[in-house]
Amino acid sequence: MTTVGLTGYGRYFPEETVSAEEIAAESDVPESVVREKMGLREKRVCPPDGDHATDMCVAAAEGALSDADLEPADVDLVVYHGSEYKDHVVWSAAANVAERLGAENAYATESYTLCAGAPIAVRQTRAQLRADHVDTALLVAASREEDLIDYENDRSSFMFNFGSGASAMVLESDPGERSRAIVHESAAVTDGSFSKDVIMPAGGSLEPPSEETVSTGLHRLDVPDPDGMKERLAPVSLPNYLEVADTALERSGLCRGDLDFVAVTHMKRSFHERLFEELGLDPVTDGYYLDEYGHVQSADQIIALEEGRREGLLEPGDVVCFLAAGTGYTWSATALTWQG
Repeated sequence: MTTVGLTGYGRYFPEETVSAEEIAAESDVPESVVREKMGLREKRVCPPDGDHATDMCVAAAEGALSDADLEPADVDLVVYHGSEYKDHVVWSAAANVAERLGAENAYATESYTLCAGAPIAVRQTRAQLRADHVDTALLVAASREEDLIDYENDRSSFMFNFGSGASAMVLESDPGERSRAIVHESAAVTDGSFSKDVIMPAGGSLEPPSEETVSTGLHRLDVPDPDGMKERLAPVSLPNYLEVADTALERSGLCRGDLDFVAVTHMKRSFHERLFEELGLDPVTDGYYLDEYGHVQSADQIIALEEGRREGLLEPGDVVCFLAAGTGYTWSATALTWQG
């Protein structure tokens, strides 16, 4: 059976930062709440005229290919699994990234699961590497959804942690000792009753863009019923995180007791700590809390993985779980074994 390995990865962040103090001043949320409850010290933000989604993906991809000791021409498949908010509204970012990299032998496609996207993109690509005529795949993701946040809209306050940046991964079939990690099985679950809880009201076919939609601020993310969403989400979110983690591990011949490191979506600090407690892990030594990056959509997992590596939290043989959740609502997980 074909083994799939993560042979390289890369990250990119814009230079500009926004601090917890600045978010507090703009939103009237106390700085202590931003820091302690939302779990955010600062985050990266993009300039209006640069660091568009594809720009960031290309930069991250160059790092990932270098890490894997590959050339763009070695790539058979480019997958974009980042934000739907990208350079253009209807557009193939994946094709643009492939062209700019010079991945002339690759075909390009896109996968959208919002903030749950990384484990699912890895799952889809692993299956393709094992079944199709594809040996080397490049996965790229970027987010600058911070652009869509209105800090004066307290309904969307749970999204004030949205930051900007990008990640890239190289997956290869049967890479042998070149693997940074062996990719195992995945799992996901969706509760579509949350599908309309987080939306950008205008810009789609239901409410096409117009002078009025722009002037009334309908091109920002909104939560029509935040209290209702919170009431319905609270009982199911933790169980669904645990379900997908357990299922991915079980399918991989593993269990919670085998876990050594979890790279998880940035979330409020108390929930992060509770999740690790339920998994039987220490949130300080068995994961990395992204309070200096915020939530960079489906780039979070690679950001946390690399920060954990830099902190010396990963050793060869460690079992790693990419764990994510995204509005819609989908929870997803992928199990890996770190090789070093």
